[in-house]
Amino acid sequence: MTALRAGDYVGVMTVKGGTHLTAGGLVVSNPGILGGTPVFQGTRMPVKTLFDYLADGLSLDYFLESFPSVTREQAAAVLRYGWQRIEGELAA
Repeated sequence: MTALRAGDYVGVMTVKGGTHLTAGGLVVSNPGILGGTPVFQGTRMPVKTLFDYLADGLSLDYFLESFPSVTREQAAAVLRYGWQRIEGELAA
């Protein structure tokens, strides 16, 4: 798995069966998994849950303890990807 860094550009890829990958393949949307809700690759954990925890003032460590199927590397890469998208939109 390739680590994403701020400044990396990663687009959305569509693969077989209507599955969409983004954030370097770390986030998957598949109609057969939670109705297409974006989840961390290899899990059924919605990415939105990470953002909800952080927005509610909970720590990344608490999120990772609560959802051990998500690795620190996955969570950090998704946060970097979010920042990258914001930075890209402002630079455009």
